[in-house]
Amino acid sequence: MNHMFSRAITLPERPSTSFFLWGPRQTGKSTLLHALYPGAFWIDLLQTDLFFRYGERPHLLREETAVLARGSLVVIDEIQKTPPLLDEVHWLIENRKLVFALSGSSARRLRRTPANLLGGRARRFELSGLVSREVEPAFDLVRMLNRGYLPSHYLSETAEPLLQGYVHDYLKEEILFEGLVRRLPVFSSFLSAAALSDTEMLSYATIARDCAVSGHTVRDYYQILVDTLLGHLLPAYTKRPKRRVIRAPKFYFDDVGVVNCLARRGVLQPRSELFGKAFENWVFHELRCYSAYHGRPHELSYWRLAGGTEVDFIVDDMALAIEAKATAHVTSDHLKGLRELAVDHRSVKRRFIVSLDAKRRITEDGIEVLPYKEFAGELWSGSLLR
Repeated sequence: MNHMFSRAITLPERPSTSFFLWGPRQTGKSTLLHALYPGAFWIDLLQTDLFFRYGERPHLLREETAVLARGSLVVIDEIQKTPPLLDEVHWLIENRKLVFALSGSSARRLRRTPANLLGGRARRFELSGLVSREVEPAFDLVRMLNRGYLPSHYLSETAEPLLQGYVHDYLKEEILFEGLVRRLPVFSSFLSAAALSDTEMLSYATIARDCAVSGHTVRDYYQILVDTLLGHLLPAYTKRPKRRVIRAPKFYFDDVGVVNCLARRGVLQPRSELFGKAFENWVFHELRCYSAYHGRPHELSYWRLAGGTEVDFIVDDMALAIEAKATAHVTSDHLKGLRELAVDHRSVKRRFIVSLDAKRRITEDGIEVLPYKEFAGELWSGSLLR
């Protein structure tokens, strides 16, 4: 399998304004920046000597870039490790007109310190793990749902030890080193509990009980996952309700491989319940990444009646309604949520069920049954969301 991926995110070829590139560990931020900007002045704060040099003497950045021409590009990798550098970056943008590409895995530390986030002078991009378009024509759904979206894990034939190492490094370097929690073992047990409820409605009280901590602590822990880009909240759609609807958000981990590791799922086989949960995570991953990479973010939510009837994804205030079902034979039982949605929201423009069906079809009441490969192809071609 080809180890080079053409990433779907669009970064400026010749940046004229500075930007942040955020993304979880090992999504390929450094690889992408090296490929796009081979001639840039480069600072990698993962290198211990540079981390200590700039941490102790941030002004060195000003002195070392003094020889660069106006408009020159400076890349600083893992900028969150040395927040004081951002004051120097700010000064260099204003006074020497340098352009910066700043990458990092978490803005949490920057927000918790007096760090300078450049006051709107820098654009924000976010890179996630691989999407279907980036591994075509060799996209393998079963492989991706088992190994996850991170490039090195997707390519590996032995992803499990890599995933275990990834979780360990996250706990040690993102959480312990940054001092984000007081009790690491408790946070570790929270991670496992959160993984078991991936793709489900958040219940702070249930997980608090399982982990023997307060609901407030669990809420803070989920915020850490969001801030360190390990997961995302999906809000409930609550506009114009005709019946009582659920208002709590759902939570999705950014990488399904991490979920598999934390929840000890073993090998996922099609037609199993756990494969279905992983499939829903993948559909969300594709939708969220497409929205993030194409300049005009799309509003994503889910819809659920108090009685339990649910539609997985609502896009742009009922422009699309999408249900994810990892079945090769969609039946009327799978369509209940989409049909109930149309009763309450006649304005919904298109209703889809993304499945493992071999052929596309349309039901008598207009629900489109979409094989997952066609869903991915239409999404990334721009014909599904405009």
